[in-house]
Amino acid sequence: MVCFLCKPFNSTAQFSLQGQLRTRTELRNGYGTLNTTGSDAAFFTSQRARLTFGYKWDRLNFNFSVQDVRVWGQDASTINNADGNRLMVHEAWAEVTLMNSLDTTIKMKGIDNLSFKIGRQALIYDDVRLLGDLDWLQQARRHDALLLKAMHHGWQVDLGVGFNQNSDGAGVTNAFYTPGNVPPYVTNSLGNLVATPAGLIPLSANGTMGAKSSLSGSPVLNNTISTNGMNQQYKSMQMAYISRKFGQTKFAGLFFKDDFSKYRLDSVGGASSGYVFGRRYDVKGVNRRLTYGLMINGTIGNASGLKKSWQVGAYFQSGKDRDGKNLKASHYTASINLQKGKISFGLGYDYLSGNDSSTAATDNHRFDPLYGTPHKHWGYMDYYYVGTGSPVGGLQDAYFKIKYQSNLFSLSADVHNFQLAQNMVNTLDADKNYLKKDLGYEFDFIANYALNKFTTLELGYAFMLANNSTEYVKKSTMDATNHRPTWAYLMINIRPDFFFTKPVAIKQ
Repeated sequence: MVCFLCKPFNSTAQFSLQGQLRTRTELRNGYGTLNTTGSDAAFFTSQRARLTFGYKWDRLNFNFSVQDVRVWGQDASTINNADGNRLMVHEAWAEVTLMNSLDTTIKMKGIDNLSFKIGRQALIYDDVRLLGDLDWLQQARRHDALLLKAMHHGWQVDLGVGFNQNSDGAGVTNAFYTPGNVPPYVTNSLGNLVATPAGLIPLSANGTMGAKSSLSGSPVLNNTISTNGMNQQYKSMQMAYISRKFGQTKFAGLFFKDDFSKYRLDSVGGASSGYVFGRRYDVKGVNRRLTYGLMINGTIGNASGLKKSWQVGAYFQSGKDRDGKNLKASHYTASINLQKGKISFGLGYDYLSGNDSSTAATDNHRFDPLYGTPHKHWGYMDYYYVGTGSPVGGLQDAYFKIKYQSNLFSLSADVHNFQLAQNMVNTLDADKNYLKKDLGYEFDFIANYALNKFTTLELGYAFMLANNSTEYVKKSTMDATNHRPTWAYLMINIRPDFFFTKPVAIKQ
């Protein structure tokens, strides 16, 4: 099928074709949240299969990536149409060069390099704290966007825009956007499984419906459409990233504006047939959230001696959150890493603001780390700032990391001490005392081994010393869960390069 690609070309076109088969077998006994006392651990294998085609010629860089994500046994040996489709396009983008000072065939000059990149793509910047591909997740993360990318005299400037819609708008006279992949069936207020009403993001039926447009109680999303700690995909976004390296020190500034569709609470059904409560996104206007800040990192020394790396950053959020509350939040980070030969040591501290007992109902001080890779930063057990949620009171994370890296294998150990950033009232306490800020410790151990050029094995084990404060921020209970959760996995990552040719020794 790809034999024509092997024929010689007179041009300088470059083709690439790479695959990936990544299986991960996990034993989860408290991954993401604490297990109820007496409950059993979960055991399963998930899989990602991905095929990526690349093409480079002259001023064009084209990439197309398709992937299939599933859990082993999730589909029967034969399936019907109602079982859905998990085959998806992971990336499909093209980058076109407009200016290149090194290319004499381009007459337009003025900038060292100017290009635009359009299509479905991953946004990866700095340490993937706020923008990353979330590669740990089998389905990963990508955005439908247009990027204008410029490089000039060491400066990098990326400008991006995106606009999301549910359909092509044929026969539609508005641009309302329902954010997320809604489950086909939900449970109504009578406990019956029914089809999800069109245009509705379902809520759990723990509230009662008064007027048609209002819902009392404390409804929550049945399906968490998560962008890290929250639950709503943006309607549109605009971003600017500017960086410059001076010697061994890099300055990087980020401005990211994401706009979220406004909604109203609604229900479908009746008292006799049962209600389906939900959010209906047919309200004009958006809630605009602004995230902006600066990251500085640098190195001192080199690999032959003692290499010292450091990083500091500060980010802020303002405007409105997804639910229309007034937003004022902050995130600070600082770390240092020492490397001598194959061994490295690191210390760091992260602060993400949250709400306390004095926060007004119309305000929100919880920092949301956008669309990054929280798995890399706040513990491999993914208790915070992923689809499992984040503490109302924010988070402090003081951590220590050690790693040994050789050509064939690596060993690493991380220790995290989590604390609340703000005081939270313990509503289970009759005297309404503050919750203890200490959220316990997490210990992560990872071993990697390169079996061959295309295959790596990764073994991970993590456990947590949790407490009642951990349980309260995760489950709103106390003394009802196992405070010693564990998690283990074995991941086999096979990434063949189909055009790779093994060098053959030539006999003299």
